Amino acid sequence: MKRYILNEKENEAISNLIKDILKQYNSVEDEKFLMHAGLLVHELPKGLRAFLHDFKQYEDVHPTCLIGGYKIDNERIGKSPRHWKEKKIPPSSINEEIYFILCAALIGHPIAWSTQQGGRIVHEIFPIKEHESDQLGFSSKENLEWHTEDAFHPLRGDYIALMCIRNPTNTPTTIASNTEIDVTSEEYKPLFKPIFKIRPDNSHLQESPDSHKSSDLSKAQKAMQELNHQPQEIPVLFGDPKAPYWRLDPYFMETPEDEEARNALTLLITEVNKNLKEVVINPGEIFFCDNYRVVHGRVPFSANYDGWDRWLKRLNIVCDLRKSRAIRTSGGSRVFY
Repeated sequence: MKRYILNEKENEAISNLIKDILKQYNSVEDEKFLMHAGLLVHELPKGLRAFLHDFKQYEDVHPTCLIGGYKIDNERIGKSPRHWKEKKIPPSSINEEIYFILCAALIGHPIAWSTQQGGRIVHEIFPIKEHESDQLGFSSKENLEWHTEDAFHPLRGDYIALMCIRNPTNTPTTIASNTEIDVTSEEYKPLFKPIFKIRPDNSHLQESPDSHKSSDLSKAQKAMQELNHQPQEIPVLFGDPKAPYWRLDPYFMETPEDEEARNALTLLITEVNKNLKEVVINPGEIFFCDNYRVVHGRVPFSANYDGWDRWLKRLNIVCDLRKSRAIRTSGGSRVFY
């Protein structure tokens, strides 16, 4: 995995840039900030910009990367909110969110789903007691099964990014890449058939549509419910047969009737499990993974629910906003409805 560690001079430059940005914005959810982020990134240290540029360009070689060296001030940030709904504006972690968005803007455009965490761009990942055994980022007691993020949707993110605020239990993120598995071999050919079905994960189905919500949100929630009841038929492998991408989320996948396809899927799942690796993301580190080449998950851990548990932030990043224009309310919006 490619790594880049910020030095003291780079940290100082990033800190000064954040201070300047805070004079104009108090939230990374501000549409104007998100539109200007692609310009502001040019003020990041050149070495960091070059590193992320290369990561994006050489996707066949580097499906993941990690940036370290950013200093986290736990005293300033304090406890995590008890729930993502309790997040304040500006949040105590506003500095970290600005830095996170700027790094992501070197890869593409951070986006949000209206059906996830209130349509916020930056997602919070910390344990919530009521979800401790669910297949959600808020769980702790169960394995968060490995998956492609939002594999069910054609407009899912091209990249996923995680930034660690704290990780006192050193809980690892689990990953596997199709660069480590020969998905071009003959036995995987049935996976190119558009006959597989993946339902939306539970994070998109937390709330049912009702008349008190905006018409756009209600429409989005209804669309998710429809995808849950009638998933699209898709291929698991797609793109260049010599270097295919994948869409995988076994926990939410239906078993195909086609025997060859079923055997191929079982084989691929087995190979992913064999090649699964653990990556501990430490405070201040940002982890990027190519959502077309990498699956990710998380092992169980013990949570105290005292505000000092493992706390990460997550971003979905797309490379082309135009593909999603039909489900955004304006050209400047980054929220998918």
